[in-house]
Amino acid sequence: MGDAPGPLKLVQELVNTLDVESGVDELEAFVGEGVDVERVRDFRELLREAGMAHAGLDISSDSLDMFSEQLSLAALVLSPRYDGSVELVLAPGLPPTELLFAQVAAAIAAAGRDWLRLKACAAEDCRWLYYDRSPAGRGRWCSMAVCGSRAKMRAYRAARRARDHPLTAPRTLGGATPPLLPKD
Repeated sequence: MGDAPGPLKLVQELVNTLDVESGVDELEAFVGEGVDVERVRDFRELLREAGMAHAGLDISSDSLDMFSEQLSLAALVLSPRYDGSVELVLAPGLPPTELLFAQVAAAIAAAGRDWLRLKACAAEDCRWLYYDRSPAGRGRWCSMAVCGSRAKMRAYRAARRARDHPLTAPRTLGGATPPLLPKD
């Protein structure tokens, strides 16, 4: 599906500092020094859950409330421009953690409805954030070649097991399939 456009790329890169499948977490290298890594880690998971909600996956209402609360703390101000418009900018003098949260909030605000296309992969062992570029916006996996293929293969195997299981397979008489009963 690919990289998120413009300011949403920051959000995507932040969330994808954790590889859910392998457990490799590169958050500390991403945020640098002076940042409260545990707070950012919690915030990252709230962003992942927002991506899950965009993908139609279930999340708790508590997560949404906590996410809203964290974004409401982001220090952003309106800055007038010479053409009469205003721009949302970061408040000056923010400590590193709040600066990162404000950058994420500004990215989300700047993205508008494109924010809804930033989704978490439906694969439980992945949950990578991807930007859904499908025309209808109904993508489910970060990669059809990997996660989509795995999901389809699991579904195929489950259907095959159900079909081949002795209790669910069609019953036969002496090796022949029983005739269908005539309809009334």
